[in-house]
Amino acid sequence: MKKFFVIGMLFSAVMVQAQTARTFTLDLTEDGKAQMVCFLPETSCGKAIVGVPGGGYSVLSNTHEGTMASDWLNQQGIAYFVVNYRLPEGDRMKPMSDVMNGIRTVRDSAKVWGINPNDVGIMGFSAGGHLASVVSTHADFDARPNFSILFYPVISMDQRVSHKWSCINFLGEEGLKDPALVRDFSTMNAVRRHLTPPALIISASDDRLVPFVTNGLEYYKAMRLAGNDCAMYVYPTGDHGFGFGPWFKYHDQLLTDIGNWLKAHQAPKEDAVRVACIGNSITDGHGIDMATAYGYPALLQKKLGSDYWVKNFGVSARTMLNKGDYPYMNELAWKDALAFKPDIVVIKLGTNDSKGRNWLFGAEFRQDLEQMITTLRPDLLQPAKKKGKKAAATVPAKPQIFLCTPIKAEKTTWDINDSIIVNGVIPVQQEVAKKYGLNVIDLHTLFEGGEKLMMTDGIHPNGQGADKMAQIIADALKQ
Repeated sequence: MKKFFVIGMLFSAVMVQAQTARTFTLDLTEDGKAQMVCFLPETSCGKAIVGVPGGGYSVLSNTHEGTMASDWLNQQGIAYFVVNYRLPEGDRMKPMSDVMNGIRTVRDSAKVWGINPNDVGIMGFSAGGHLASVVSTHADFDARPNFSILFYPVISMDQRVSHKWSCINFLGEEGLKDPALVRDFSTMNAVRRHLTPPALIISASDDRLVPFVTNGLEYYKAMRLAGNDCAMYVYPTGDHGFGFGPWFKYHDQLLTDIGNWLKAHQAPKEDAVRVACIGNSITDGHGIDMATAYGYPALLQKKLGSDYWVKNFGVSARTMLNKGDYPYMNELAWKDALAFKPDIVVIKLGTNDSKGRNWLFGAEFRQDLEQMITTLRPDLLQPAKKKGKKAAATVPAKPQIFLCTPIKAEKTTWDINDSIIVNGVIPVQQEVAKKYGLNVIDLHTLFEGGEKLMMTDGIHPNGQGADKMAQIIADALKQ
């Protein structure tokens, strides 16, 4: 019986090993001090994960918090890449740049490695969980992961409530004296609504090294309060550092939980039509709980289907006017919207511009709107070419831009003025649209239904109103 058991175990080991088609190591720095160990699956599902080992920023725990995850991930068809990053040693940009370089490398090589570049996640452990959360909240769009898995992460850089040596090693003794730096790299403070990727946080209730309540739980709270997609699994026991080690009491349950979460987060198709929704609080989903799932852009995604990829770049209170109190084009969301390289852009700005203090600069609304349009479409700055009799067919320039007129302000809450919207904002939008050959979605007229579609403030759509907005815009995009 023992002989058959041993043969069975060997056969299982061979089968697991067979799931990994290629293993190789790449240098991430010219001197080879930072490397990435790559595990490509035999059959790829298109998903990839960049692993970030822990070790308190003093060593790298890259076995059970690194390479040990490769077999299981490759069995799921997931490509896996472990970044052996440089330790900070006084320069926090070393580990940050190494991990960001790893993500960029995976995306740049996606076609060769059978990966969907829009489905590249990050998985960090302990201090590596902190580093993964830093990249998730601080990296530019091209190096920001599509999802994050954080094992018992260090989140706070306040050594009084966190892992002391991770804080010291990452920020340095002098950095810890700078309250702004401590706050910025305590990553629960850096979570951005709609912009920080979905997160799965994993911990054990009896973790004595990195207090869960002041670290992992704080990140979850920040994500949930922002309305972002997040989940949290806390196991009864396990202390700190269990990683993918089979000795962890709940190891099998852990794999099931991670697998189910990953299956629930399917990436858009590589060739999906990219739709960027730019706007103020109405796009952002102000007042709608979990707006990332229930705001108008999320509902628009459902109505358009899987051939489209809709992203919400709305920011509350923002103006088109660059001299307004909160100009949209100063926001990270605007930078991200450009980096998204959309095929379609839906612009819904103008409501906050109608406030008296903002419309003082109303004479500049046209030039600021044109600035946004020509930044999205630099080709519109070029003089139109005369078409010859045998002019060759041209590919339509991208993105296709849809200008939405503001919905009717049912009340004067926050000094929003519907008269200025009707007589000031909308005429300029229509003239600019005509000048550049853009589409206009007249929400001010089409979004009818009055207060039953609005929150009590008379400005923001409720859930029913968000659904109506999404339907109007979906109909326009499909024409």
